[in-house]
Amino acid sequence: MKWAKFIEDKDKLFWFVHSAGWFGFALVYYLSSLLHDLRDIFVVIIFLNAYAGWLFTIPLRYIYRYVWNLTPIKIAVSVILASLITGVMWQIVQNINFWEIYKHGYRPDHIIYYTRNGLFSFSIILSWSVLYFGTKYYQMLQKEKQNVLQANTVAHQAQLKMLRYQLNPHFLFNTLNAISTLILVKENTTANAMVTKLSEFLRYSLDKDPMKKVTLESELQALRLYLDIEKVRFEERLQVVCNIADDCQEALVPSMVLQPLAENSIKYAIAVQEQGGTITVSVTKFGQDLLIELSDNGPGADIKDGNLFRENGVGLANTRERLQALYGHEFSLVVSNNTPNGVKVNIRMPYETGTII
Repeated sequence: MKWAKFIEDKDKLFWFVHSAGWFGFALVYYLSSLLHDLRDIFVVIIFLNAYAGWLFTIPLRYIYRYVWNLTPIKIAVSVILASLITGVMWQIVQNINFWEIYKHGYRPDHIIYYTRNGLFSFSIILSWSVLYFGTKYYQMLQKEKQNVLQANTVAHQAQLKMLRYQLNPHFLFNTLNAISTLILVKENTTANAMVTKLSEFLRYSLDKDPMKKVTLESELQALRLYLDIEKVRFEERLQVVCNIADDCQEALVPSMVLQPLAENSIKYAIAVQEQGGTITVSVTKFGQDLLIELSDNGPGADIKDGNLFRENGVGLANTRERLQALYGHEFSLVVSNNTPNGVKVNIRMPYETGTII
């Protein structure tokens, strides 16, 4: 974490890389000098030359900042000219250091000799310049990647929240109508119980963060609240059977993943049959997967390749998209005909336990 913050601090990164680069230059310069029979005083010259290069290249940083937004050709010309001028100036200082310290005050015959080996110094400064621009472009690329990742994360969260909060308004309307009817017929006790369950269910659905997962036990409690509300409407026409394996109670699942499936069964199986029907919820563990099955004994539906085709149906599509967003390719949602009749939905997702995430 500290290293990441250090990398993000452009000033600290520049001074570190800048100093480390010139230290590396001095080290290589020293190692190469060992191949020649030079006096120990040459180490001082190496230090002074590296320090001079360290100083001369600092203004280049500000020059390059100024030309940063120019056209590529103008940037290239500016870099070459700045590197050439800086390289020549640095070479003059190097020659003076060598003549004054190692040659005891030697003076060349012509002033042009002060720039001797200037082409080599120009190549060193040009390399520094290329490294500077390369580092800047790398930082820009990393910043752009970070921005893209943040944008994708925000979009991903927004998608999950949108899918999660798409509760079928018909359920709420039907429940409120049922409560109104109970009040009109003076079934105040039943109406009050229904209002309480509706309040608890809505509190659960709104309080749970769509980005987090809940235990299966908690999800089943919410499902029971929903089904208890529907039982007030359908009375004995709605029967519910739950078969939950003991080792699955603490498994983590997306919040409100079962309610849309149960709502589909009530709408297309229970409500359309005079005698009603039964909804069965089964949860087991198989290997590293959690297997969830919700079935009904209704009239069935048009099913093809594991998909259910119903006009204006959004519950299953919503659930599939949420699972896709949360698990990627590590899930499956298959719709098939139940035996002897009805529809069943099978969901496979990774078996996870532990801290709620």
